Amino acid sequence: MKAEIKGAPSFCYVIVNLEPGESVIAESDAMATMDAEIEMKTSFNGGFFSAVLKKFLGGESLFINTFTNSSSQTRRVTLVQGTPGEVRQVELKDNAICLQPGAYVCSTPGLKLGVKWAGFSSLIAREGLFKLQVSGTGTLWYGAYGGLVEREIDGAYIVDTAHLVAYEPGMKLKVQLSGGIFSAFFGGEGLVTRVEGKGRITIQSRSLSGLAGWINPRLWG
Repeated sequence: MKAEIKGAPSFCYVIVNLEPGESVIAESDAMATMDAEIEMKTSFNGGFFSAVLKKFLGGESLFINTFTNSSSQTRRVTLVQGTPGEVRQVELKDNAICLQPGAYVCSTPGLKLGVKWAGFSSLIAREGLFKLQVSGTGTLWYGAYGGLVEREIDGAYIVDTAHLVAYEPGMKLKVQLSGGIFSAFFGGEGLVTRVEGKGRITIQSRSLSGLAGWINPRLWG
């Protein structure tokens, strides 16, 4: 399997070239184009009850599609995310990564999608009450609205709410005021997410909630 991310940075999409017998798994609405010889099979996202949990708690779709090349030659499928922005490719080797709801785009069959409790701090930070955890060995593609920025942290790091896209499972999330009470409520920042631990995090440069907050007053004002 060979894959390439095109359209960077604003309108990324993933081109996956499948060799005979190979498969790639994607969100139910991720396919943009595919060769006619590729077979698409739709199934619950990890079984019925697991799919319901991922849908309502992890922000993912109820169904996933598996694209399999059943021909004797290389065939191509193009996969996209639902919002404009950047997409990243990550190689997992018997480890895991946590994603914000809606960040998952596609993956190879060796990876498992699970829902884990994220805590009330994550809910207040607009990252969701539950987190999507991808584990196993294989290739993962994830994305978000805006550009993606990676940071290596060792200790504590402050991220504005709704901007944290991915982080390692051992990290802890806490919510705090951006400054003193006056600064927090009149400085425009309010609550922020405090990420504690050692490892890599991914941040999105824009947020859908920020976009909605900018658009709504102009629509109804």
